[in-house]
Amino acid sequence: MSWESTTSYYQLINQQVKKQLGGLHSAKIILNSIDFEPLEILQHQGDWEGCASMLIAAAQNIEAAQADCLLICTNTMHKVYPQIASSLNLPVLHIADATAGEIKARGFKTVGLLGTKFTMEQDFYKGRLTHDHGIHVIIPVASERNLIHRVIYEELCLGEVKDNSRKEFLKIIDNLSSQGAEAIILGCTEISLLVKPEDCLTTLLDTTKIHALAAVKFALLDNKQPLLS
Repeated sequence: MSWESTTSYYQLINQQVKKQLGGLHSAKIILNSIDFEPLEILQHQGDWEGCASMLIAAAQNIEAAQADCLLICTNTMHKVYPQIASSLNLPVLHIADATAGEIKARGFKTVGLLGTKFTMEQDFYKGRLTHDHGIHVIIPVASERNLIHRVIYEELCLGEVKDNSRKEFLKIIDNLSSQGAEAIILGCTEISLLVKPEDCLTTLLDTTKIHALAAVKFALLDNKQPLLS
């Protein structure tokens, strides 16, 4: 939800629309970029209904601008996906469903999950992968979850990419692989700023890219002009 990963979404969506349509085509994007600080405070206070209210207001503005679909450009805030989706009359493309589609297309059965502590520890994300899609999900141990969470909020969301943090993430990825993870979900849209496919032998599933490409695929169905959010 930080603007650091919003730029990645914007670039990926436009690049893919250009690839699909050619010429000078680009994506029609209605972007509501919120101030992340108040939302982050609500997250750590456990005020998820407050978070939902903030995002519902943003989503309804996007719907009023006549978008064809909505992306919640963050894994963690899919915790309030049900409230947001039920407040709208347009499709909301769930990031975990898009990721599950990629996992199944590649034939993986067991994956590791990196993300905020909310995403790794609570059931709204990994439970959806397991119960709705039959995917076994492994998460890091508590000390590793704390490190990942800290790096996300104190470094990546501030645009700070540090070599030492990358090395720690790669150790965690190796640990998950040794436990049977066939691929690793980068389940926070900022993590792909830190860890790249060329950094390790394990397959990385970049949820930012997967979600963005799913939106383009949806938008271009039936010769629909690309109107995305």
